Amino acid sequence: MRGLGTEGWAGVVMLVVAVAVALPALLGLADPLIPRAMWVLLLAVHLAGVLAVGISQRPRLSVTALAAAVLSSWLLVLTAPGMGLLNILVVITAAISVYTVSLRVTMALIALNTVVILLALQVPAADLFEPFMVGGFYLLIQLATAFSTTTLLREKRMRTELAQAHVELKAAGLLLAESTRTAERLRISRELHDLIGHQLTVLTLNLEAARHLGDDEGCRHVERADEVARGLLRDVRATVGELRARPTDLRRALEEMVEGIPGLAVGVEVEPGLDLQDEHQIAFIRLAQEAATNTIRHSEASRLQIDVSRHEDRVSLIARDDGNGARSPELGNGLRGLSERFESLGGDLTVDGTSGFTVTGRVAT
Repeated sequence: MRGLGTEGWAGVVMLVVAVAVALPALLGLADPLIPRAMWVLLLAVHLAGVLAVGISQRPRLSVTALAAAVLSSWLLVLTAPGMGLLNILVVITAAISVYTVSLRVTMALIALNTVVILLALQVPAADLFEPFMVGGFYLLIQLATAFSTTTLLREKRMRTELAQAHVELKAAGLLLAESTRTAERLRISRELHDLIGHQLTVLTLNLEAARHLGDDEGCRHVERADEVARGLLRDVRATVGELRARPTDLRRALEEMVEGIPGLAVGVEVEPGLDLQDEHQIAFIRLAQEAATNTIRHSEASRLQIDVSRHEDRVSLIARDDGNGARSPELGNGLRGLSERFESLGGDLTVDGTSGFTVTGRVAT
């Protein structure tokens, strides 16, 4: 089971703190200005909004959840002016806002949060000094939280982009090397066929002619030489065929591509003895690259497993991570292009987001 990670635990701590600062009203030790049941409902809305911002992958839903969390925090603070620590709720909304909106919008939200805190502090305060001191304190906390969270998000985004570039660079180098090896094999096979094969063919024809023209003793030597020439010709043709069809070590290629991805453990298993055509291997390498890239960018997974195996007349690659998954996964441009590639090879490509994210590509052999 995938762990929460530092961000997940930070979210849990936020929810615990939100409940803790509301305990006086929940336990009846403090009386809000509105009915307690309505106040508790507002707290539930706030907690649900904070949770939704943390787990939602849909921008519109995240913005809506943030708005609900902000408005409910304002109402909670304004209707319970005697609970000073309750102002932490607006600090929480400032901290989570950077996950959903721009820094400029977050700054505007912090300004509004500070106004709300000042309004709440004015109700019980006899002078303005203490409210402005407390309001300034919470303003600084909000700014520090927003800036630090923004910095962490930028670093996380840079690490993600670095990991993605790592996979893409490895895949590009791998495909380029494979293309170079294939071209070299084809060149050597053509040289063998055109030079040695041609000369051996001429030699066998001349020996055939000499066998019909010479004496008995010479014919025996000619026949022996003819057998050797024909055997060499068969060997050359077999070598040419082997050079043209020599497969790439798919397991080694995939391991090289995913080796050293920061923050992601990748396992590769390839069924021994698979004999795949070049276009099939390239399709699988591209699919593994796309799966690794999507895992890095979207799923927040800690592990990715890539398995290649044969089932009857089809070979399949299954890439499965332990990340967030998706209830209704949609094919992006990369997977859509790969789907078309696999269909052209007589196969198909499917995705499943019910448990982590799984992409499966199959080709007919």
